[in-house]
Amino acid sequence: MTMKIENTTYRDGFGIPLVLIHAFPIDHRMWDECAQAICDLSALNDVPPFSIYAPQMPGAGTSEIPTAVESGSVDPDGAYPQALERMTQGYAELLKSLGHTRAIWVGLSMGGYVALMMQKLHPEMVAGIALCDTKAQGDAGHSRENRLNIARQCEKGNSVDPVMGFAKATDKDSSVKQSAAFIRKFTGWLNEQSPEGVAWRERMAAGRPDLSDVLPQITVPAAIVSGDKDPSSPPAVMKELQQAMTSTDASFTAIEDCGHFSAVEHPEQVARALLDLVGRVHD
Repeated sequence: MTMKIENTTYRDGFGIPLVLIHAFPIDHRMWDECAQAICDLSALNDVPPFSIYAPQMPGAGTSEIPTAVESGSVDPDGAYPQALERMTQGYAELLKSLGHTRAIWVGLSMGGYVALMMQKLHPEMVAGIALCDTKAQGDAGHSRENRLNIARQCEKGNSVDPVMGFAKATDKDSSVKQSAAFIRKFTGWLNEQSPEGVAWRERMAAGRPDLSDVLPQITVPAAIVSGDKDPSSPPAVMKELQQAMTSTDASFTAIEDCGHFSAVEHPEQVARALLDLVGRVHD
């Protein structure tokens, strides 16, 4: 059973579209400035307009939360082991409904899990792939339990307070994340999330499979993007993903003074990396 995926179209165009998949615990709006930068850079470089889509994960923003039947089986600890696959199938059905058979899939953080699952389920639908501040391994041990604890806290308290830490900064974070503008924007986004939707996404991510074996299967043009101050996916970690892509030549973009949400913190630099990928797909 697949899930219905809502979509935002930033631009209609021709040829192979760009699909931007957002991070946790926010929604597709994290791509607003980056998508605009892609449009602006495309025009400056005389790149024919291509469609740019930003689907919304179930439970993100105002999107419906999947039912128990749609989510699939439940592990004893409360994780959803089938949910990522079912959600990704929903993304595939969305692309078909938009009139396309292939796309360049761009995933940031949790969005990267969808991009990799798309490669696993439907490699024929992947014309290019970009992995931004993400990982291929599944969660285990403390990482998995932490996700499930957050899910339980959100549900029990009917609150997004357990994830408000994403809007807070330390002196180790990028100057952008420490800025009042970033904190205000992120706080606003988080307060507009549903506690149940946040919990669902955590249970989905906790139960997802390890997708490391997908990396060497990627043969299409690929790009890796990493913020140098990303605490979970810094360049040293993201380099391992690039090295595991043994069947393609993946570009690598390390962004200075940048944390985990690279497309929000430095949208133009991410846009340049993605436009380069678009060019390599169309060559």
